[in-house]
Amino acid sequence: MKALFLRFCWGIPGLILLLLMWWLATHSLTGIAAMFTPDAAFRSLWQMLWQGNLLGNIAVSLQRVAIGLLLALTIGIPVGLLLGCFSALERLAMPVLQLLRMVSPLSWMPLAVMIFGVGDYPVWFLLTFAAVWPIILNTASGVKHLQPGWLMLARSLSATPLETLWHIILPGIVSHMLTGVRLSIGILWIVLVPCEMLGVTSGLGYAILDARDRLDYPALMAIIITIGIIGFAMDFAARWLIARYQPRVS
Repeated sequence: MKALFLRFCWGIPGLILLLLMWWLATHSLTGIAAMFTPDAAFRSLWQMLWQGNLLGNIAVSLQRVAIGLLLALTIGIPVGLLLGCFSALERLAMPVLQLLRMVSPLSWMPLAVMIFGVGDYPVWFLLTFAAVWPIILNTASGVKHLQPGWLMLARSLSATPLETLWHIILPGIVSHMLTGVRLSIGILWIVLVPCEMLGVTSGLGYAILDARDRLDYPALMAIIITIGIIGFAMDFAARWLIARYQPRVS
């Protein structure tokens, strides 16, 4: 945790430089472009936090991300374990998985709407489809990189397959799974915004469209800042979990 905090402190000058560059690029502009200045964006952010529905939209977006991640974990961990434990299955399934992984989740948007209609269901489907691949691949990689001595020890102690899975395999691949979760969170947060422009009436993606339609450009920039801050915070939490569990499995 201390190392992550120090790395964050090292990044503060970079953030300050980014704000300075933003201010220099917009402070001399006039007309509509002048609405994109940092002071206008942060003023709008403050107003939306205390007087608007920004917190509600944040809560809805985080709920969708949590559901998408939970579904991806429910699918990805068992599939990754199977691929890691059975080489023949991996050779058979990996070309199909790689083919599907390379298809942009957003390209499935028309089909998702046709099948699930409008609302949360197509959003959950698209988020799950986007997030499941890093979990599958990292889980399978973790199983393949287990120390052979651990599995030999389990066999010598006559451990059942379930005991081997629970006491040897899962603890041994925690860091790999968490790395997959970190990658999935980044993908989820990127895919979420266009997904929330898909016929829903809440969430940060919807809020961006709403601000654009109202020509409220400071609010639009404020929402973009909010998305960046929340995404950074989630990635920081995932890195903290990886750093916490890495020593236990090294």
